[in-house]
Amino acid sequence: MSKDKQFVTEITPQGEDFSRWYIDVIKKAELMDYSPVRGCIVFRPEGYEIWENIQRDLDRRFKETGHRNAYFPLFIPESFFQKEKEHVEGFNPELPWVTEAAGEKLEERLAIRPTSETMFGHMYAKWIQSYRDLPVLINQWANVVRWEKRTLPFLRTSEFLWQEGHTAHETEEEARQETMQMLEIYRDFVEEFLAIPVVMGQKTPSEKFAGAVDTYSIEAMMKDGRAVQAGTSHFMGTNFAVAFDIKYLDRSNNLQFAHTTSWGVSTRLIGAMIMVHGDDRGLALPPKVAPTQVIMIPIGPPKTREQVVGRVDELYRELKQAGIRVRVDDRADVSPGWKFNEYEMRGVPLRLELGPRDMENGQVVLVSRITGEKRIVAQDRLAEEVTSMLEEIQHDMFEKAKAFREENFKSLDTLDEMKAFLEDKRGFVEAGWCGSEACERQVKEETGATSRNIPFKPTAEKSSCLVCGDKAKHTVVFARAY
Repeated sequence: MSKDKQFVTEITPQGEDFSRWYIDVIKKAELMDYSPVRGCIVFRPEGYEIWENIQRDLDRRFKETGHRNAYFPLFIPESFFQKEKEHVEGFNPELPWVTEAAGEKLEERLAIRPTSETMFGHMYAKWIQSYRDLPVLINQWANVVRWEKRTLPFLRTSEFLWQEGHTAHETEEEARQETMQMLEIYRDFVEEFLAIPVVMGQKTPSEKFAGAVDTYSIEAMMKDGRAVQAGTSHFMGTNFAVAFDIKYLDRSNNLQFAHTTSWGVSTRLIGAMIMVHGDDRGLALPPKVAPTQVIMIPIGPPKTREQVVGRVDELYRELKQAGIRVRVDDRADVSPGWKFNEYEMRGVPLRLELGPRDMENGQVVLVSRITGEKRIVAQDRLAEEVTSMLEEIQHDMFEKAKAFREENFKSLDTLDEMKAFLEDKRGFVEAGWCGSEACERQVKEETGATSRNIPFKPTAEKSSCLVCGDKAKHTVVFARAY
């Protein structure tokens, strides 16, 4: 068996075992490795650079809308969690506790941060005195810990990286505007930067964030038909303001409780991106997020190597100067075919080949990771052609993912139809719901699917509940989820 062939067969086909495919790909592409602590992973440079690119673009968007970054402590006193009953009930099963330090038992247990509403609430109560102090628009880039029983790298780990925004406002209207603004930022980022189509909507009461008045989400479909909650934005009303005494003197000199929000996305976006775009050859990374957008590979016999590599280096500098993330693989002890397979597996969007004949003709060969299209372009137009092709790849990846979602998105009327659909092929189901938690629970018990959200733009308004047949209060998207 050839080295190239053996390399490809190390990845389990998606159709054979999607979960195994996922693990094979993220390990083979060196995105992560398992740590000695259960449920925790090490981000290797290839994986962490993806997160850095996500972080960089989102951070720009946050700052453009007036938000500033800060950092709050990792340890949170137990008493903070007792102040908002629903919040502590929602997180208590996942909380790890610090009970002693420096050989002595602590007077009060400290939770390792699962989320920071309580710490922000405590500090906002100190900082906010008057309407002049509002709004407060703060974001935090941090790690959090939730002791998950079942883990999957990037998608669900005991420790993960994220950003969490927490804001305080004078009025409910302003806080709700903030909640929806951040949800829209997430939608635009995930669709435009990660090339993942999403469904925007409001969570049902049973699925909303613990302590929130309303929770909104964007939901993405993976290639196995399952859903990933790609981002959430929460309107907290005055719940946390009352719990933590966040009051301000209004314009009439009366004390009022502030209205707060919180919103966040995490490194699960990396897992979602892999599951949406990857194929049996490995990763497929959208150009905007890919650590390496172009891999340059010199080819040809040894006698021309020095001349070809020299020209590759010149073109490398041109692409670098144009702002393109580019690398050169000029190793002489590895065949071009092996390199082609390697960088396809790693998901590099565009491959550039240059050989002696290309040198003579003043051209290069560009190959798309997504379509396999080969395009011969002039060297003197290289930066322009590469930029154009990367834009095409980004667009094509979104359209391909959108077409897959549409093929696997069904509008159905009854629970029996839903069960039949999910037994035959996985996907999203849009159906009517009467608003009863009992009916929502029955869907989960009989199909394994949960309500993902109440979409803002359903494909069709449903008139009856899929379970009981009563009048539908909402049209809901259901799916099995990670």
